[in-house]
Amino acid sequence: MSKKKQTILSPVITLVTISCLSAYILGYIHEKTLEPIKAAKDRQELQAISEVVNEFDNNPFSEQMKITTKNKKHKLTMYPARKDGKLNSVAIKSYTNTGFGGRLEIMAGFNVDGSIKTFKVISSQETPGLGSKVDEPKFKEQFSGFYPAHQIMKVKQDGGDIDAVTAATISSRAVIKALERAYDAFSNFTTGNTTDE
Repeated sequence: MSKKKQTILSPVITLVTISCLSAYILGYIHEKTLEPIKAAKDRQELQAISEVVNEFDNNPFSEQMKITTKNKKHKLTMYPARKDGKLNSVAIKSYTNTGFGGRLEIMAGFNVDGSIKTFKVISSQETPGLGSKVDEPKFKEQFSGFYPAHQIMKVKQDGGDIDAVTAATISSRAVIKALERAYDAFSNFTTGNTTDE
């Protein structure tokens, strides 16, 4: 092999070797971190569930099931909370893409009579100090005992019963949208329309 070919080939071989080694290392790291990341996410969800349901002695996470909204467009995850074998509340993971920062995910808690217990924002891109206030007690307490079937779950600017967070009406509406989606799936489930697909 000529010296010129060796000069060109040597850096190419080095680059290919480094690229393959880097890909292997990244793949290995990804594989090793997958389980811990999933476990951390599961712990976060279990914590959110425990914050939005009544006292329970079962494992809602292990009893989770998929439920759909009435129009079958949205499939949500429901976590039943039981005390002494009796269902006393449920948590439903819901979302909307209408937040000020895009996607907003909540864990919504419902009593068995269909009233809202509370909710917890589990993921959002809302503006810190403004839109993020939708997860604070002042806003959340309005929903405690709220019956979506009998009350208007809209902000007051839209003719509803809810005071929006000051300067964060879009974020307030987004939470309501996610709660409406969760309630729609819950009421669909309680009328016997279920899915485990």
